[in-house]
Amino acid sequence: MEDLRNVGSIIQARFQMGITRIGSYRITYTDILSLYVEYKDIFCRLIYHFESEKPKPLIIDGGGCIGMSVLYFKSVYPEARIICFEPDAEIFKILQHNLTTNGLNDVTLINAGLAKDEGVLSFSSDNVDGGKIVQNSQGNMKIQTVRLSKYISGTIDFLKLNIEGQELAVLQEIEESGKLHNINEMVIEYHGWPDESQKLGELLTILDRNRFRYLIHDFDRETCSASKPPFRLHSQTTWFCLVYARRQDIS
Repeated sequence: MEDLRNVGSIIQARFQMGITRIGSYRITYTDILSLYVEYKDIFCRLIYHFESEKPKPLIIDGGGCIGMSVLYFKSVYPEARIICFEPDAEIFKILQHNLTTNGLNDVTLINAGLAKDEGVLSFSSDNVDGGKIVQNSQGNMKIQTVRLSKYISGTIDFLKLNIEGQELAVLQEIEESGKLHNINEMVIEYHGWPDESQKLGELLTILDRNRFRYLIHDFDRETCSASKPPFRLHSQTTWFCLVYARRQDIS
């Protein structure tokens, strides 16, 4: 854990594979800075924490990366049932390795990306946590995509979506399938890409008309400085925020 406390050494050691321990977990990573940010946000700031009276809540993890969110969910709810999606084939291997290494063999892992339609799309992989679906000419690999509604047959206690810009399309697909009401709580990471249209308003509208109450939280300056004053919006501004939503009829 010493590596994760020294930001200077983290920046110098970027894009190198390594192994570390977080609590009782042994973790293989591809980039120490990405690991640091995930550790800080997931394990320290608890961005994916939720309360459940069920010992075996059903969780869908969209964008599992190397498995930090799955490890967190299992640390809180050891008997949780988890379905985890990760489209990048190389990152998926590390995800599998991290769960197996830590004795978590009861998680359903799916090597596919979540999107509005099933198919094969171009994907830009950065070998860390920022891979995303792109136009054909911009991708360096192809990935399989699936509809999330296919995996919703009953109540989903918690949905986590960190899918690099596909969050609105996936939410639309769940709504159109009539299964959005199956989800009790969710945290969605909204990605404001400068080369794409603004989608946060439409995302919030979907939540509102389906009787979800929501809260919005932007990241700290270290993760997202663009959303901090003094504001300077320009053509290349990229920003992120978290949308937490809970169905209003949940007691």
